[in-house]
Amino acid sequence: MQLELLNEQGQSASTLEVPETVFGRAYNEDLVHQIVVAYRANARQGTRAQKDRQQVRHSTKKPFRQKGTGNARAGMTSSPLWRGGGRVFPNSPDENFSQKINKKMYRAGMSSILSQLAREGRLAVVDSIKLDSPKTKALASKFKAMNLDSVLVIADEVDENLYLASRNLKNVCVVEPRYVDPVSLVFYKKVLVTKGAIDKLKEMFA
Repeated sequence: MQLELLNEQGQSASTLEVPETVFGRAYNEDLVHQIVVAYRANARQGTRAQKDRQQVRHSTKKPFRQKGTGNARAGMTSSPLWRGGGRVFPNSPDENFSQKINKKMYRAGMSSILSQLAREGRLAVVDSIKLDSPKTKALASKFKAMNLDSVLVIADEVDENLYLASRNLKNVCVVEPRYVDPVSLVFYKKVLVTKGAIDKLKEMFA
């Protein structure tokens, strides 16, 4: 399996041999959907809460007499049938949304995404991305020269200059291989991987 190696102008300079086990797998849509849903669910915080009929502040007085009014019988206004009443099955603040994904499934799903990106031409390799100073303008001009407006950079090492220069760019994300997630891989239009990060991705997902 070969990926195009880009120069600083974003042009294809040559090709680089990459492992088939990570960048040449068949696309498994169901598995990719499962790991994306699980990743987003695991990021949720169970901080929302609702009140049941015992917790809402309502009088326990009977709102009207039992018979003769033509209305349905009602015991108190905290009933879930009434506006402002308690919920039947309220959300609790300690609700757990996490989903378990086996390591083997996660590795296979990530390899499937990387392989599909390579087939679509959305994945490319660069020698390295280094900056002499933490200037956002310098990094933005570098990506503009490469004709990249939405890019995920997977660098083998993210130094302070690269981190500080990239954090203010709207559609740019720079991460190390251990922090790569399925949602970012799917979201960004282009994925740039440095040569040093290829070996680390191979260790993680092969």
